[in-house]
Amino acid sequence: MGCTEPISLAYAAAKARAVLDDAPISAKVEVSGNIVKNAKSVTVPHTGGMRGIKSAFIAGLVAGNADAELEVIANVSEEQIERIKAARESFDVEVTTPEDARIFDIAVTLRSAMHEAYVRIADTHTNVVCIRKDGETLYENLPTETDKTDKSGLTVENIVEFADTVDIALVKETLDRQIAYNMAIAEEGLKSSYGANIGKVLLRSYQPDIKTTAKAYAAAASDARMNGCELPVVINSGSGNQGITSSVPVIVYARGLHISEDKLYRALCVSNLITIHLKQGIGALSAYCGAVSAGAGAGCGVAYLLGGGADEVAHTLVNALAIDSGIICDGAKASCAAKIATAVESGLLGLSMYYNGNEFFAGDGIVKKGVENTIKSVSRLAHEGMRETDKEIIRIMLEVE
Repeated sequence: MGCTEPISLAYAAAKARAVLDDAPISAKVEVSGNIVKNAKSVTVPHTGGMRGIKSAFIAGLVAGNADAELEVIANVSEEQIERIKAARESFDVEVTTPEDARIFDIAVTLRSAMHEAYVRIADTHTNVVCIRKDGETLYENLPTETDKTDKSGLTVENIVEFADTVDIALVKETLDRQIAYNMAIAEEGLKSSYGANIGKVLLRSYQPDIKTTAKAYAAAASDARMNGCELPVVINSGSGNQGITSSVPVIVYARGLHISEDKLYRALCVSNLITIHLKQGIGALSAYCGAVSAGAGAGCGVAYLLGGGADEVAHTLVNALAIDSGIICDGAKASCAAKIATAVESGLLGLSMYYNGNEFFAGDGIVKKGVENTIKSVSRLAHEGMRETDKEIIRIMLEVE
């Protein structure tokens, strides 16, 4: 619930409070630059519209349930919201950005009159790697390999084969939640006013065909999520926006074209797994906008939904990646919804190109011969080439306005 980086901050705060087991009086919060980037401008749910790192920390400290992980502030009373607001103004919190931090790194030191608690989360949103109280280490496990899940078997061909053959009963529960949650927040984004209202702008400005509707619903879900909506989202690759982008357009197409539920489940396997395959090389947090990979995944899901196989999916993916791989990630905020609309447009344009007998070829910029080689090019661009770009984005965002 809520943008994942601020929620991870709230989780760290709640864990530290539980370890301290005393009335806190001050805190130090050490975060990596990418946490700053993704927590600086986004609204924290259940806080009455508060934004930023300190707001997320205070929400977790005052009202967080340390056992609930990414639903840490899912249940907050009106009385607690008032306490969060008051603590936001009065509680002593020092926020620093250590030079030696990992790409995803949150460390909270919480002090009372008599005790001190320390909790560190690294690499992924709920991965607690160190807990200390009064200098005594209670738990420590900082892995050298940040991703314990083996995704080496993911290829476009294998993903499509999996979608063709999987027993739907094995994925139905997860995909049912993704369909229900992500469409609910999309509908809320179109019903109410959130952020820049990109979803509404799309429906008001263009002929509302199925392509525009797919983009609008995905954008509206992000409008709501980035601007304090308290509805939950099923994420992909650690990101709610990527979970939205990889699923909502596929669901809209399936419903609009009256395609069977079985085919929708299989298409969502394609879109989700293509997104994960792309993100594996890009990394969880980088200067490369994650909506691009998820939008490409959505285009692939729609290709499969319309009867395409591995060839159609591969060409859709290459075309989409060639179109919009230059979009930067400058943190979680209202404009993410517009980037999602752009990414979905690229995914669907990549599909339309293929069905009209057009494609980008090896040698066209970063495009290589074969879909897997193009994916490797994107991974190299995002993970290696944009490393300095990421640092410069963070420096720009930290400048005093």
